[in-house]
Amino acid sequence: MIAAAGAAGLGGKVALIERHLMGGDCLNVGCVPSKGVISASRAVHHARNSAKFGVVDGSGLRFDFDTAMERMRRLRADISHHDSARRFRDELGIDVFIGQGSFSGADTVEVADKTLRFKKAAVCAGARAAAPPIPGLEEAGYLANETLFSLTELPPRMAVIGAGPIGCEMAQSFARFGSRVSLIELGPHILGREDGDAAEILHRAFIREGIELQLGVKIIGVETSGTDKILHLERDGKRIDVTVDAILVGVGRAPNLDGLGLEKAGIKFDRTGVAVNDNLQTSNPNVYAAGDICFPFKFTHTADALARILIANALFMGRQKASPLTIPWCTYTDPEIAHVGMYEVDAKGKGIEFTTLTVPLSDVDRAVLDGESEGFARVHLRKGNLLLVYGERYYSAVVHVSKKRAGELYTRPAQTTQEDR
Repeated sequence: MIAAAGAAGLGGKVALIERHLMGGDCLNVGCVPSKGVISASRAVHHARNSAKFGVVDGSGLRFDFDTAMERMRRLRADISHHDSARRFRDELGIDVFIGQGSFSGADTVEVADKTLRFKKAAVCAGARAAAPPIPGLEEAGYLANETLFSLTELPPRMAVIGAGPIGCEMAQSFARFGSRVSLIELGPHILGREDGDAAEILHRAFIREGIELQLGVKIIGVETSGTDKILHLERDGKRIDVTVDAILVGVGRAPNLDGLGLEKAGIKFDRTGVAVNDNLQTSNPNVYAAGDICFPFKFTHTADALARILIANALFMGRQKASPLTIPWCTYTDPEIAHVGMYEVDAKGKGIEFTTLTVPLSDVDRAVLDGESEGFARVHLRKGNLLLVYGERYYSAVVHVSKKRAGELYTRPAQTTQEDR
């Protein structure tokens, strides 16, 4: 949608082809509904833990799952007009086609019994939830992000397969709603791509909130017994059975390649998606790609940034590149984990020498008074660079005084002499 709106705004004649729902994953089954679920779960969690702030509820707290989900779906509908076919057609002057678009040649696309000829094309078909090849999973039935937000009844027991961002966010949310949640992960830790210390803080929070963590396990299979779904796990040669009412799969994304006819346009692709160069150009020089279908960082804001690069390169013979992008991301658990730039493991992998500055939130008055002092802020600084961090009571500096002292860390009270400063 960013590519189409941008090209139309610059005077291009644009056709936008969507085979399912305008707005894609973000609006319909991703960012928007997940934030509605997360906000509801935080509200009920804060209400249950408000006694320390002096809140006394003599009547007892009751949570209605159906009301929370109805609110999310209603607000999603209110937001949806921004992404509607009517807005793109009537306000932006774009020809909108609802149906499966498929390349029929190097410069043609077929959709809704019409053949569209193009000078430039953009493949932005996104990705979908991937399901692991677990015996019996398909037969037992499972939820993914495409179906989770249509629930009207809270599953009493839920297994979440995959402890990445989606799995952790939804595991915590449904546990706060009242489900007995088992979070199942092949690796030894939750959020394996995040800072280990940050993930450990969230690990402890999950334990406190009653989430059962099954880490470092292999799922042997799934079977059904009546309405029960039984997951057979194995850890260190020992069998573990987990019985639930619903299974949520959140183990990654698979590109939407089916039905696009990419081979007819000479566009190279594999199971990971469409192949592009650093300018987002495919093997067909007149076709570009952006978003989840071609990029490893599958975020809405990343797709937005790539679309802007695509417009510049496709319409103005630009040479903008995707590789210099610095990708921020946030996992909306409680506490949240957000980062931008390199993690420690990334810097070490590139042989970059760095100094680390960590400030615990327990040193931040606002965090203490809000009752949210568990966590920290952390900066990794390339040695030899200058960083000044000013606060209410302290400033810190990583200074390049000499080769011998480069990267040395100083933390001093603000009441220092001018010479010290």
